[in-house]
Amino acid sequence: MSLDPSAAKVRWGVLGAARIAVNKVIPGTQRASNAEVVAIASRRPEAAEKAAADLGIPRHHGSYDALLADENVDAVYIPLPNDAHVPWALKALDAGKHVLCEKPLALSAAEAQTLVDAAAQRPELKVMEAFMYRLHPQWIQFKQLIDGGAVGELKSIQSYFSYFNRNPDDIRNNPAKGGGALMDIGCYQISLSRWLFGAEPDRVLGRIETDPDYGTDRTADGVLQFDGPGGRGTSTFTCSTQLVPYQRVNAFGTKGRVELEIPFNAPPDKPCVIWTQSGSSGEYGEPLREEVPIADQYTLQAEAFGAAVLNDTPVPTPLTDAVANLRVIEALRASDAHDAWVTV
Repeated sequence: MSLDPSAAKVRWGVLGAARIAVNKVIPGTQRASNAEVVAIASRRPEAAEKAAADLGIPRHHGSYDALLADENVDAVYIPLPNDAHVPWALKALDAGKHVLCEKPLALSAAEAQTLVDAAAQRPELKVMEAFMYRLHPQWIQFKQLIDGGAVGELKSIQSYFSYFNRNPDDIRNNPAKGGGALMDIGCYQISLSRWLFGAEPDRVLGRIETDPDYGTDRTADGVLQFDGPGGRGTSTFTCSTQLVPYQRVNAFGTKGRVELEIPFNAPPDKPCVIWTQSGSSGEYGEPLREEVPIADQYTLQAEAFGAAVLNDTPVPTPLTDAVANLRVIEALRASDAHDAWVTV
């Protein structure tokens, strides 16, 4: 599909009526200045009809193929289970649609690479993994502080992300669908570590606790070691689908630290908070609290992706980043299986 360069908005279609789509992404996209959600599809026609009615979407389809055949759709958002991401992204490309796909992009780095290769054959189409957190102002400021030397030399990142879910019908508790803590939320902690250090980890150490009923990783601990020209750094994290709900990120350096209170599920209706503490030679001031203006990270994601589509410019995060993230997940699993450090 060739988008009219004079178009002011990207016309979106949504493959599936998942909670993340209905509750977060679609409302956020509808608030974007350069976006219009024009269609939604579900294999359960009644679900598509209800979502369309509730959200004011003009058209609904009873199959994903029908939405991909909709000539009024320029780009598709894919919030399907993880095992369906690449198959439907490939079909969307074949249909001439731009693609924004939920994270993680695939079940494996090899599968993700098939989409990278397919996208390379269609350079006129934009494809991106939906790691919306990087576009929120709190993360932009967080990275600017680190890159600008606010913490001195970055040495350590510590992050925590958990929730409690024992619903047997939830796809996040289904290993065949790519469920588990690492794929669902640990992927954020790996992504932010690679992004902040500006490098790939040299080796990793993983410890995984598997749910005896579901067979998914319900809790995972990881250590990512970075060695580079700027020195050595380490990221440690815990993610869990069966612990008290909590999230936090801290970055420590030779001259200070930066902390985010709500790093991942940033609320769209109230400010986020950044804490900074700095000093030198063992003398550090009191932590400073700063509020970041209210922002909807899903609106920002739609606007950034839409700008790339409308202006034919690169998407904010290249697709190859998704492959690199999955390589780290695979290395953490291998580390747990062999009870040893694993080179990425």
